[in-house]
Amino acid sequence: MEFISTNFAPIMFAGLALFLILGFPVAFSLGACGLFFGLLGIELGVFPATILAWLPERLIGIMANDTLLAVPFFTLMGLILERSGMAEDLLDSVGQVFGPLRGGLALAVIFVGALLAATTGVVAASVISMGLISMPIMLRYGYSRPLTSGVIAASGTLAQIIPPSLVLIIMADQLGRSVGDMYKGAFMPAFMLVGLYVLWVVLLAIFKPQAVPALPPEARTLREPNGSAGYPSLVAVLVISALVAWVLESHMADIHSWWEGHLVESVPTDEKVVVAACGGAFVAWLIASANRLTGLGLLSKLAERVTFVLIPPLLLIFLVLGTIFLGVASPTEGGAMGAVGALIMALLRGRLSWSLLKQALASTTRLSSFVMFILIGATIFSMVFQAADGPVWVEHLLADLPGGQVGFLIFVNVMIFFLAFFLDYFELSFIVVPLLAPVADKLGIDLIWFGVLLAVNMQTSFLHPPFGFALFFLRSVAPEKPYKDAVTGRIMEPVTTMQIYKGAIPFLFIQLIMVSVLIAFPGLVTGSLDKKVDVNMDAVGAQMLESLNQDGNDYGDAEAQPPGGAVPMPEPESAAPAEDDPFKAIQEAVQPQEPASGASQ
Repeated sequence: MEFISTNFAPIMFAGLALFLILGFPVAFSLGACGLFFGLLGIELGVFPATILAWLPERLIGIMANDTLLAVPFFTLMGLILERSGMAEDLLDSVGQVFGPLRGGLALAVIFVGALLAATTGVVAASVISMGLISMPIMLRYGYSRPLTSGVIAASGTLAQIIPPSLVLIIMADQLGRSVGDMYKGAFMPAFMLVGLYVLWVVLLAIFKPQAVPALPPEARTLREPNGSAGYPSLVAVLVISALVAWVLESHMADIHSWWEGHLVESVPTDEKVVVAACGGAFVAWLIASANRLTGLGLLSKLAERVTFVLIPPLLLIFLVLGTIFLGVASPTEGGAMGAVGALIMALLRGRLSWSLLKQALASTTRLSSFVMFILIGATIFSMVFQAADGPVWVEHLLADLPGGQVGFLIFVNVMIFFLAFFLDYFELSFIVVPLLAPVADKLGIDLIWFGVLLAVNMQTSFLHPPFGFALFFLRSVAPEKPYKDAVTGRIMEPVTTMQIYKGAIPFLFIQLIMVSVLIAFPGLVTGSLDKKVDVNMDAVGAQMLESLNQDGNDYGDAEAQPPGGAVPMPEPESAAPAEDDPFKAIQEAVQPQEPASGASQ
């Protein structure tokens, strides 16, 4: 028993691993393990019996957590948009734009996957939608089966890292950081990952063109009566929108000065990006609307279709993320606006039905309940684990790794990579992250950077053969038997499980490359965060004491005080002049500093 008492924390962690290996549900494994070892620890005297009295307060704290309300809101928004046919319209329109290029359909899947990720935030919805819609088209026109499978699965996993990602909400809650800051930090890595996916398809188009053929002319349906594709007017709309966005971004300070009636010298970068993007998208929508209402025929079918299909979801994204970035709304409020906006969009498109709404609400309830049960189990486990000094054991285990911060980050990411074979991102966020965060904080690692880094790594849990969830989702909708193509009438070969696994591996390596890049260049995350304000409390105290001493009372000298320790109050007329105001001294001691480009907070 003495051995168990001495090594209680590692034995408790091993007990959890045993529960999970035996196949018990994660939420119940966490809760049962926490309660069992809680009673055992009380019996052995490891911690007092009052530890269990903390449990109701912890559980009530979970229910009162406003941040977690964003999870059902964003989930409902994504499911409404996905089931209202938005994915189908986007893939059709963007596929027509990139169709003439080699690899154009694959590029369309990547870009639509990124757009769906920014609106749905749910991996399963993105993978299943694009698998049902784009896989038959890509196979019909001769795309490689492994590439088709890999690009669909990988594009669906972008919902993990592109805001409003659900895992970033959970990560912010577990790390004790702002969801808005987590979204800002993930923005640049997310778009870099999209760029790496695009680069891989472009390289295949150059070196293996037979794997990514262009769309044949007969498949390009959005053509003008004279047979032209209509690209000039599309380019013209894009150029006008880009010019409007550039003008807004360049003169944002002037607009603020005019609106507020006083000089504004600088505007935050995130506000410039959001307002400029909204302005450019709105101008494009106005041009397309005016063209349709007046019947002038200034825009081609392609330009008009792309504008009307792309602008509504883009404006919804800017509305949700923009209000969060600008501080106008909290993530919970932004999610609520997004859910209402999705309902309005589905209603205007004539796609909102009672059946669709019931399905979306049922799926949202299931996912939210799943998250809450895991969080309750994780809370029970972590409460007992902390009482047994488990974090101290983890800190001693990890803090002395060779290589300092870099050695710690490499070890943690390798561990997360292998754990992701068996656990999904919710389970990793609730079990592993709370154990690692205190060690990372003590090593001086910025927790926003740490959270985004782990979120990118957790993406690999969806592409790991043979356990990747995105691969399972795609397998459920990919053809398992030979089938007759609806357009060409040809008999098409099925997509095998090994082809799906083979296609996922290159994108898995791309995600690992992105993890390495973020470890080497933390400024990609921390550079987009707001400036921090560090307060030097020693300087504040010294300046306050100096200001008070200038009033004629030597508070800093014990010998100057009268007998008995009484300090005479100054007469009203002897009040400090304005230039010696101690509150002014406090303000001068608060110096804004640039955020650390490395790991320090």
